Amino acid sequence: MSIEQRGRAGRYLRYARRKAGLTQAQLADAAGVPQSVIGRIESGASTPRFDTLDRLLNACGYALEPAPRTGIGVDRTLIAPALAVSAEERARAAVEHARGVAAFREAAGVSS
Repeated sequence: MSIEQRGRAGRYLRYARRKAGLTQAQLADAAGVPQSVIGRIESGASTPRFDTLDRLLNACGYALEPAPRTGIGVDRTLIAPALAVSAEERARAAVEHARGVAAFREAAGVSS
């Protein structure tokens, strides 16, 4: 596990613990893990074993589950140019696009 991944595991654990409203000591008691282990994981100084991280997250009401990464497969090439124009210009463009879609649907004989 890289330093970045170790830090990410610590950030996830800290987030879950804080959302659960637990101190490190309370989480340690609930999960049966020494508080010092939680501190080392959260600081990124220690690499948690899978079962340890799973137990800690479960005690916070969270779980380790596979999930797609946010933004994977998203085309970001149009984001910066879209944000470079004002909100009013973006709204005007959205109205024009909506009119174009409506005209296309009408021409295609598709009802709303």
